[in-house]
Amino acid sequence: MRFEFATAARIIFGKGTVRDVGPLASEMGDRAFVVTGSTTARAEALLEGLNEYKIKCVTFSISGEPTAAMAKAAVKQAREAESNLVISIGGGSALDTGKVVAAMLTNSGQLEDYLEVVGDNKPLTRCPVPNIAIPTTAGTGAEVTRNAVLGLPEYGVKVSMRSNLMLPRLAVVDPVLTYSMPPAVTASTGLDALTQLIEAYVSNKSNALTDGICLEGLKRAGRSLQQAYEEGGNKAAREDMSIASLFGGLALANAKLGAVHGLCGPLGGMISAGHGVICGVLLPHVMRANVQALQKRAGDSEILARYDDVARILTRAATARAADGLNWVQEICRALKLPSLGEFGLKEKDFHTIIAKCRKSSSMKGNPIVLTDDELMEILRKGR
Repeated sequence: MRFEFATAARIIFGKGTVRDVGPLASEMGDRAFVVTGSTTARAEALLEGLNEYKIKCVTFSISGEPTAAMAKAAVKQAREAESNLVISIGGGSALDTGKVVAAMLTNSGQLEDYLEVVGDNKPLTRCPVPNIAIPTTAGTGAEVTRNAVLGLPEYGVKVSMRSNLMLPRLAVVDPVLTYSMPPAVTASTGLDALTQLIEAYVSNKSNALTDGICLEGLKRAGRSLQQAYEEGGNKAAREDMSIASLFGGLALANAKLGAVHGLCGPLGGMISAGHGVICGVLLPHVMRANVQALQKRAGDSEILARYDDVARILTRAATARAADGLNWVQEICRALKLPSLGEFGLKEKDFHTIIAKCRKSSSMKGNPIVLTDDELMEILRKGR
């Protein structure tokens, strides 16, 4: 057995930990570029703390999921401000944008030089400026991942900028920041976390360390996702989902994902649905396709037993099997009122294009078995 594990240099988890950022940031820089979500309201306590430690701040808001054009605008503003520190506070969009800005402040060339699929995919050669990542949602785990996902509408796809150097210097996970998430956001981000934990656990690149993280994360998501959705003020459920999200990020950064995320890239660039919604819609159909394909073409695969593990954890039934886990996922998606992808513009005539694009995704390489075009077509048909 051989594996590697990389994550943020330091992770701080707990209620009220956002107050720790001021003194820690002052050790890293004195001119901060602060990336927030569409509103700076959740960043007020952070900005007050930075001001207390005499750190000059320039803020940049990300509305919706980030595009390469948004990231370029952020990089330009950070350079003009001569920022020597990047702090991102928000959902995955803000955190991913912060990682790109931190990297581009020290690396020459254009953003496209470093993008996968549509760019040159060049490696970063210089360490980014110090980057602090603070999530306000519980889903992406972007505070501990080594990539940033950007949309390119002109290509109809989402792609990654990826490097070990992009891991944040500090990740601060304060569950209190997630208390105000509305139900729809709780559902979509929570389903993203659930998908990441399942895909990393059944990935062909899983390892002993990511396995333990995934199983613990699944236990917490299984007992708390619906509760957090229905009772937004439930502090225990919010804490569970913050941990599940963090663990999903740790796992995906060190074990590949699978066909759900492989399909998410092209779908996210072609339809208006958010990433977590796409994950939730596709997850049960990909699970079914993978189990059936493994049973037909790799009946002795140990991954089949892993799907049984997932089922036992999610259902909390010792006798549960893969089919029971699939049923649980379908039921949670119904309880969270997930729409179909057809409501966001997915058309059957686009299926061949989506499948061709997803074959280029790094996530597809982690799927436990290679799915045929017909199997991928059926997944999309059911998701529509």
